[in-house]
Amino acid sequence: MTVLILGSGAREHALAWLFSKSSRVSKIHSAPGNAGMAGLGSCHPDVDPNAGKAVVALALNIGADLVFVGPEAPAAAGTVDALQAAGVPVIGPNRASARLESSKLFSKRFFVDHGIPTAEAVEFDSFDRFERYIDSRSGKKLVIKKNGLAAGKGVLESSDRAELLAFGKSVFKNDALLVEEFLTGWETSIFALCDGVNYRGLLPTTDHKKAHDDDKGPNTGGMGAICPVPRVDEALAQRIESELVAPTFSGLQKEGLAYKGVVYFGIMVTAEGPKMLEYNVRFGDPEAQVLLPLIKTDFGEIAQAMSEGTLDKLDIRFHDKSALGVVVAAEGYPEGYEKNLPVEPIDQPPEDEAVIFHASTTLSASAGVKTGGGRCFTVTGFGKDLKAAAEAAYKHINRVRFPGAWYRKDIGRKFY
Repeated sequence: MTVLILGSGAREHALAWLFSKSSRVSKIHSAPGNAGMAGLGSCHPDVDPNAGKAVVALALNIGADLVFVGPEAPAAAGTVDALQAAGVPVIGPNRASARLESSKLFSKRFFVDHGIPTAEAVEFDSFDRFERYIDSRSGKKLVIKKNGLAAGKGVLESSDRAELLAFGKSVFKNDALLVEEFLTGWETSIFALCDGVNYRGLLPTTDHKKAHDDDKGPNTGGMGAICPVPRVDEALAQRIESELVAPTFSGLQKEGLAYKGVVYFGIMVTAEGPKMLEYNVRFGDPEAQVLLPLIKTDFGEIAQAMSEGTLDKLDIRFHDKSALGVVVAAEGYPEGYEKNLPVEPIDQPPEDEAVIFHASTTLSASAGVKTGGGRCFTVTGFGKDLKAAAEAAYKHINRVRFPGAWYRKDIGRKFY
């Protein structure tokens, strides 16, 4: 089977890494790919994954048996629609289903329509009404969410009037927003694979969104993640399934939005029980970098079952260990940061201890590997428990060296 992966992040590198271990996959192509993915197959850096025609042409040219969409943007841009129209098997949502992630207003209405527990929220499309509402909630901590895609940075949690209004004014330049009540609890993420009818849940994960240790600083796309999550015991897992996951897939079927791909459930576990924060229509990053390596079942077989609608006949098994990933970022992230920083040669650690995943790195014969984004690498460690996995990740993190590189020192610590 020839597989084409769309994207260039550490999530996509993790996908390529897992596909490379499949007995069913003979060739791996990536568009645009990154320096780490180049070692696992062929990269096509000139192909924009958001350009449907270009992706279809590439898929047909290489004889792709399956296209796996990594990030959210190609789905929102209609790349999946173009592939489906051309008869190319694809794992990912079409533009209509992608609204579950690309529109916070759409997903919030979906929660409410299908009785899925979530935070109370009010929609706004004008600043004046928004300002009056903020003034009516004076001193209360609120959550503002930009309606459209924002690479994990379109959310503000604050009780400061000036900060709330400034964030809202910036959003209203080109979008609408939601204001939600601030939920108290702890977060976890559940991923489910679906084939258009059937679904299979995977191990729970939790990422670390704040930039700095002790969960301080601005929100980021994620500075690290753990898998599985010790706090998600059998009772909580069953409640998440019955109250959040099952109603979601029932609602997708009723509304004609079911698709072949991945559904991410961003969940806040409160004193009243689990509540939905958001959907994603793909694997999360950095969650994928800790979740995917723990899948024991041949991932080529899983992807084929998703594509062919036979997921109900497949038993997905997992390795009996924990994984913990630490993101290595560029100086200044998540605000301004430099790109194209030279990376010293990286020796991969023993795979039973850790794996280093690239994100948006580039490779050339003359300049070697250079950074291409704010979150540049994820170092994922493995162990019998989270503490051992953390020790493995931090043991090998110094294998990643480039000017200004930094990372959180406390990933996973609050869970062990």
